[in-house]
Amino acid sequence: MRDKHDVYFVPGLNRGLRLLEIIAESDRPLNVSEIARALDVTRSSAFRYVYTLKDMGFLETAHSSTTYALGPRVLNIGFAFLNSQSIISLARPELEGLRNVTDVSAHLAIRDGKDVLYLDCVQTKSDFVSNINIGSRRPCYASPLGWLLLISLSDEEILTLHEDTPMKPITDKTPTSAKELLAKVREAQKLGYVVSHGFLESGGSSVNAPIRDQKGDVVAAIDISGPDGAFDISKLDGFYLEEVVKSANKISAKLGFVAECRPTDQSEGHRRR
Repeated sequence: MRDKHDVYFVPGLNRGLRLLEIIAESDRPLNVSEIARALDVTRSSAFRYVYTLKDMGFLETAHSSTTYALGPRVLNIGFAFLNSQSIISLARPELEGLRNVTDVSAHLAIRDGKDVLYLDCVQTKSDFVSNINIGSRRPCYASPLGWLLLISLSDEEILTLHEDTPMKPITDKTPTSAKELLAKVREAQKLGYVVSHGFLESGGSSVNAPIRDQKGDVVAAIDISGPDGAFDISKLDGFYLEEVVKSANKISAKLGFVAECRPTDQSEGHRRR
């Protein structure tokens, strides 16, 4: 089909959908001029896109009548997508059990291109509530979950996917090049998990493990994460890691994966990041 791309591709539809992505990625509502610049179209063209999407319920006016945010109809599509992901229903009981035994918020995520996309969040019952919402995104390169979600890609695929990606360091442990990212991914693959202490932000920790399908490919990942106060830090590499890996293995088994050995085998050792 690619040889007839120019015949079948609809630029207007592409720009309309890209407009929704631009507003979704923004940390505030945008006006027509800002949308026009982001789409690289005239202001009048941007206004027509905005008008159409607002009329359909995909956009709505924000606090100011001259700025726009996502409308409720976008949620309908988002929730329909989430409901179609059977892994959510398979993982939910294990996430709830993981939350109950660790008393830390648990999350389920998949890879969407170069992003980690969170599909589910089971909040802790303690005061340390997660600030990660369903539908949230983070770049794979800067996330322990992302490293795990890239495991099943070849070295060439990982390098190609991120060769033009600006890698802004979040901490001194953030990969800043595709080669550094590849090293993180392969180390995570060798261990079978990632224990993160202060990686994404100072004072935060997480324990992450992959979910595999019947072929052994990594199709999702789970974690427990929160501020250091939500954990007994001395047990990150022990109790918490064992529980997260156990839950990930149970979800993988539901997808048909049969593990040959435990990722936390003492012969591999434990490694904290």
